Amino acid sequence: MVKPKKHLGQHFLKDLNIAEKISNSLQRDDYDKILEIGPGMGVLTQFLLKNDKDIWVNEIDTESVEYLQKNYPELQNKIIDGDFLKLDLEKIFPGEQIAVIGNFPYNISTQIVFKTLENKEKIPEFAGMFQKEVSQRITATHGNKKYGILSVLTQIYYHTEYLFEVSEKVFNPPPKVKSAVIRLSRKENFPNVAYDFIKKIVKTAFNQRRKTLRNSLKSLNLSQNLKQDYIFDKRPEQLSPDEFVRLAQKIQTDASQ
Repeated sequence: MVKPKKHLGQHFLKDLNIAEKISNSLQRDDYDKILEIGPGMGVLTQFLLKNDKDIWVNEIDTESVEYLQKNYPELQNKIIDGDFLKLDLEKIFPGEQIAVIGNFPYNISTQIVFKTLENKEKIPEFAGMFQKEVSQRITATHGNKKYGILSVLTQIYYHTEYLFEVSEKVFNPPPKVKSAVIRLSRKENFPNVAYDFIKKIVKTAFNQRRKTLRNSLKSLNLSQNLKQDYIFDKRPEQLSPDEFVRLAQKIQTDASQ
């Protein structure tokens, strides 16, 4: 048995029915491999291995790695030891499409989503368990008070689905919050604006979310002509992800003139 480690944010799922339900949340078939993040003792892994896909796991906890090596011979040479946030996915899986799944450590869960967005060309589908509040933020629609940077950036590139909630009682140790499972399915077409540029605009806007865009985006030195556009009368939570893309396109065009 592996002892959960607080500094790694480990809460081991012990309900097999929920583990199986999570494993079934991947629905697409346009990827070469499945990468599970934070498998721990393999409660989710055992169901993934019934899949006809090539299963790989990524685990930072040395004790868990040893447990997996001992108990899951199917994972021989398929256990990536280290921090997911530091992995070079293209180097590990050159030219391949991978689906990402997991019972994600809550202390780095939002960073895992941002890492996925940075690797969106490689990841057509993503599913897993987050703290309920984070799941709500990722899937929130504009106008909702939970709608923010994470919602906008994720929904520009992925269709998001809030699948089901999970009680804290099915974990060891029980977290102090409820959990929820979501699925992200990559959109077919990406905007013709660089991700980093869109991210900068979205973050700048939401850093002063109570102000209109005309005021919150002042630091971008927009032209007076552009700032006359009606879109700058709105506050960031009033813009849909598509409207943020159009805003980025307008700013990019304005900067090149």
